[in-house]
Amino acid sequence: MIKFAFKSNAMQIKPGTKFNDADSYIALFAESTQKKLQQLRNTIKKAAPGAEEVISYNMPAYKLNSILVYFAGYENHIGFYPTSLPLQVFKEELTAYKTSKGAIQFPLDKALPSDLIKRIVQFRIKQTQQQQKPAKKVAKKSSQV
Repeated sequence: MIKFAFKSNAMQIKPGTKFNDADSYIALFAESTQKKLQQLRNTIKKAAPGAEEVISYNMPAYKLNSILVYFAGYENHIGFYPTSLPLQVFKEELTAYKTSKGAIQFPLDKALPSDLIKRIVQFRIKQTQQQQKPAKKVAKKSSQV
């Protein structure tokens, strides 16, 4: 069972709840968790000023060409989801955190690594830009006889 750090320990997201924006998502959490989520949100926005804030998979996410990163609050950590390649690229810097294939857990009782988060977001921007580049077309030679 996943435990979330909501304002009241008894409060839970009802099945089928759909969030419309990051503000309504963040507002459900305890004040101390809200501060961390806002800090993460601000770090992402500064690293990707042109990114659109959206809700995807019922979590706040940032989109620039495609989704860059997601985040979510939990009872003891903030989940940060930058996809799998950044976890490989920044592996040495992530040793202090619990990770899985495409996720990083930032404990609520420790400071967020804002500089690292910024660099991961900027890496994702470059990665999505490279994925969006159109393939070079090879000009066909016309056969004239």
